[in-house]
Amino acid sequence: MAPAQPEGLPAPLDGRLPASAAEGSADRTLSLYVHVPFCAVRCGYCDFNTYTAVELGDGVSQDAYAADAAAEVRWARRVLQDSGVAARPLHSVFFGGGTPTLLPAEDLAAVLGQARGSFGLAEGAEVTTEANPDSVTPRSLRVLAEAGVTRVSFGMQSAAPHVLAVLDRTHDPDNVPRAVAWAREAGLGVSVDLIYGTPGETLADWEHSLRTAVGYEPDHVSAYSLIIEDGTRLAARMRRGEVPPVDEDDQADKYELADRILGEAGYEWYEVSNWSRPARGAGARAHRSRHNLAYWHNQDWWGIGPGAHSHVGGTRWWNLKHPVPYTNRVRAGESPAAGREILDADTRHLERVMLEARIRDGLPVAALDDAGRAAVAGLIADGLVQPGPALRGTLVLTLRGRLLGDAVVRRLLG
Repeated sequence: MAPAQPEGLPAPLDGRLPASAAEGSADRTLSLYVHVPFCAVRCGYCDFNTYTAVELGDGVSQDAYAADAAAEVRWARRVLQDSGVAARPLHSVFFGGGTPTLLPAEDLAAVLGQARGSFGLAEGAEVTTEANPDSVTPRSLRVLAEAGVTRVSFGMQSAAPHVLAVLDRTHDPDNVPRAVAWAREAGLGVSVDLIYGTPGETLADWEHSLRTAVGYEPDHVSAYSLIIEDGTRLAARMRRGEVPPVDEDDQADKYELADRILGEAGYEWYEVSNWSRPARGAGARAHRSRHNLAYWHNQDWWGIGPGAHSHVGGTRWWNLKHPVPYTNRVRAGESPAAGREILDADTRHLERVMLEARIRDGLPVAALDDAGRAAVAGLIADGLVQPGPALRGTLVLTLRGRLLGDAVVRRLLG
């Protein structure tokens, strides 16, 4: 995913990182995110950095993308080495988008092969690709598995056709169970992504989607509340009164229903919007998304592709958004970054509180400043954090706390 680009400092064309980025790098994990910015159709709610074929400029095509992404992987390895950042095998690799599986499986395999050649993969590394259920076949999934992909995340979103229509999702809901079965046959782990709170979605629709998803027996489920972003088709339809606005109370009811149904089916929440099921003999952690946990624990990651964001040791940068200037920079052997920022101590503290408060592993009380520690007793009294873990030194949200997570963070930050 490619967030909106913030203001920042110019990024040097040689990409060299400041000395602060190398400090302590041997003690952090390194992950790779590969943004594949192509979609067959742009969904009405989506504000990610994606393009249909007709929106691409001269000299840029889906056919050439794997080679350009692989070139940035090689370049990333040189920059990290020249900047004195510790060499580490990749903890995780994540192909996101867009729809990565619009590319031939062999192209994704080639980029993964370059990542393995440039960095190596840590033992047991997690390698995930997102996928539209309509964009995979038994063969393509076998190719991905043979290349080293370990996990596929299917964009199911809903089991209700009228909800998918509002979201402008074009996949056939009947293809989801087929795609899940093919992934299993290929030996891949499976996650499904759901969205709740779509205008016109009833509580019964949402329950049907949850029970349908659980029936596929995925290892992992993500459930995200619909956020209406400015500039999207859905936002324009809402302004024109064609669809009703999002109801926050309705979304809260649907979140509670998700937590109940997923919990009853054996899934455990480990981040506000994510649940995983225990692996036989390995415990509940085995199916958690290690790539996303690396983000939430503020580890190092390099983002490949147009608009991708990166973070190494408190230095953050973001690539040019459009594929044409991105590609021109990569082919010239220059940094494709549009800008960068070096996070100060206050910003790093704020981000740690925001991210670690969301996860089941919790936020250490010792990481808080005096104002944050003073707020803990009130959060316990208000039923927002679990008292036992808090008294032992870790803040873990209650169900109510997950619903009011932003308010919890504001109180912790004073």
